[in-house]
Amino acid sequence: MSGLIVLAGVEGAAAQAHFLATGRPLEVISGPTAERLRQLDKEGLRYVLIHVGEDNGEAEGSYERAHHRVTLADVPELALRLRQREKKLVTCLAFGYKNGVPPDATWLVDVRFLDNPYWEESLRPLDGRDPAVTEYVLRQPAARELLDRLESVLRWSIPLYQRDELTVAFGCTGGRHRSVALAQEMAVRVSAMEGLDVEFRARDL
Repeated sequence: MSGLIVLAGVEGAAAQAHFLATGRPLEVISGPTAERLRQLDKEGLRYVLIHVGEDNGEAEGSYERAHHRVTLADVPELALRLRQREKKLVTCLAFGYKNGVPPDATWLVDVRFLDNPYWEESLRPLDGRDPAVTEYVLRQPAARELLDRLESVLRWSIPLYQRDELTVAFGCTGGRHRSVALAQEMAVRVSAMEGLDVEFRARDL
């Protein structure tokens, strides 16, 4: 599976070498981007839009429409994840709202309505990868129902996306307990789907 990488932003050119190494076709846009992006859309081309650097304030430009907004320091890791692959990559990501929403989330799932292990003294120093925390979170009926319903939607929708990479982002307050347990469990479930590469990431641990 492959697709065009479109690189833009105030430091886009400086990141070019990293994305050339992905083995995917690359286009670097310097200056205003909105018109070129409209042309790509009109041509029906599949692409991943990456904006490197700060917001340049362009209406309907690369920052506003980016699939990934990164700093120059983030580029090597992103380029590695976007290497040419035969299968679609689905990332189940855990994050904390107090540290900001991940800008590249395809699906954003707020799990702060669940009971929080943080308020259990024995669980507070642990995180959602620990079996005790996982059991505390997943034994809640609302957590199981959320996972079942979301899994059903993902099984239907993932094959329809014309993108090489999707991110299902689970957010709780600190990104340590509820979001980690749910993202990890969903990664296991999605791994049972054929034709996908799946990874679990906990951004704030």
